[in-house]
Amino acid sequence: MHRMPIEAKRGSRLHIAILTALLAMGLPAAACAGANGGDLRAVVDLVTAGQFHAAAARIDAGLQQPDLSAATRRAFEFQRERMARMRYDFSLDADQVESKLREKIPDLSDADFARWDAQGLFEFMVIDGERKYFKRSPSNLFHLSAEARARGNGLASTADSGLPKDVNDHYLDFDQQTIRQALATGHSSVLPQRVRVTQKLTVDADAVPAGKTIRAWIPYPRAIKGQQESIRFVSSEPSKHRIAPESALQRTAYLEATAKAGKPTVFSATYEVTLQSQFHAIEADKVVPAKIKPELAPFVAERAPHIVFSEPLRVFSRQVVGDETNLYRIAQKIFAAVDEIPWAGAREYSTIANLSDYTLHAGHGDCGEQTLLLIALMRLNGIPARWQSGWTFTAGDYENIHDWAEIYLAPYGWIPVDVTYGRLDSADPALKWFYLGGLDNFRIAFNDDFAQEFVPPKRFFRSDNVDSQRGEIEWDEGNLYYDKWNYAFSWKILPSKGTSE
Repeated sequence: MHRMPIEAKRGSRLHIAILTALLAMGLPAAACAGANGGDLRAVVDLVTAGQFHAAAARIDAGLQQPDLSAATRRAFEFQRERMARMRYDFSLDADQVESKLREKIPDLSDADFARWDAQGLFEFMVIDGERKYFKRSPSNLFHLSAEARARGNGLASTADSGLPKDVNDHYLDFDQQTIRQALATGHSSVLPQRVRVTQKLTVDADAVPAGKTIRAWIPYPRAIKGQQESIRFVSSEPSKHRIAPESALQRTAYLEATAKAGKPTVFSATYEVTLQSQFHAIEADKVVPAKIKPELAPFVAERAPHIVFSEPLRVFSRQVVGDETNLYRIAQKIFAAVDEIPWAGAREYSTIANLSDYTLHAGHGDCGEQTLLLIALMRLNGIPARWQSGWTFTAGDYENIHDWAEIYLAPYGWIPVDVTYGRLDSADPALKWFYLGGLDNFRIAFNDDFAQEFVPPKRFFRSDNVDSQRGEIEWDEGNLYYDKWNYAFSWKILPSKGTSE
């Protein structure tokens, strides 16, 4: 896909999306309006353009203004935080990128690097006149360039989904079993398996002064009929905990602990859940336009900042969909088009103004970026679409955080869609299009929406204001970002007591 530079033009829908990115932090629209709105808009533009020194000066001046509302103050402060996060992501210079590449391509020349750089294969920002590269751009090259993969010394083979090839093959085999079982039983949910999972967050020693309270939110599964059921809490560390209600669209287990000098602080939550695979045998000619009742209306609507029906999105949609009118075939066209966009490791979502637009213009994206582009395109074409995300694993040693979607096709209802796993390499249409209506049972959903409040809510900025998979940490004086703690999953597949739907 052609890679176009991303710009935010004053008065454009994308510019509006950048401003409304503040809303993802839970800020009211008033933060971007009123007497201070112009100053705030200017700061957002400067940060987006990499003019950090000028932005910092405008932030300092903005915070000195009299009668500044709490919401606007928080919005100014987030732009300072956003700059720090962007510096954390864009931390390499050209020599460092080349050095990391030579670990995989020993004969890399300066001309090779310059050519790939000119092709837009290394994500970068110009920050105060200095060209700084995304810290994952050296590894991302091997997802974006077949030439680099061919030259990579000892490079592990990866599928288009970004999965290691052996993991991709595991899913391919399992998805065939799912199809056979679903067709044989007439059930859309099959192959239940019981899993015990422990997620652990470890805060660095002395990241918080001794004696201070650290607050943690660990993602926790939601009960979803036919997908994941019979959730049972087992234990936590510390033992006192608060699990968010089922109504929380980004569900968590909340924990508190006291920091001790020289020692890391550990939080964990262990639970069991029964997971099921899904397969919906969709016949295109049976699909009819859904009646958009109030409960479906939000899922065909724009939702700034990340789902905006911009003119570039409309143009792309027309190119993809053409004159097709059958909704299932439109969904196939959209699925295939987004599947063509290569997977690559992503910068932090909180630094990106509009994730679906970013993916469209950058020409690459990780699972969440691809999914939000898919959702935006589906909604633009009148197909209700919504978000799911959580964690995925295999029976072996692979695990990762992951995002996917659901779309609504009448008369079938909501069906799962994983565009990152995409079309499978098979001549069998059912298997090829498995992830447009099917799902494996090696994943747990924590979230049924993006950018939702926690229960109890965080006081400070979230490290990820879109998704909730790794967890969140804060203390009395602020959020703890990812450089101050790490996360880990462990799991065991148990004898299943579940039954098919």
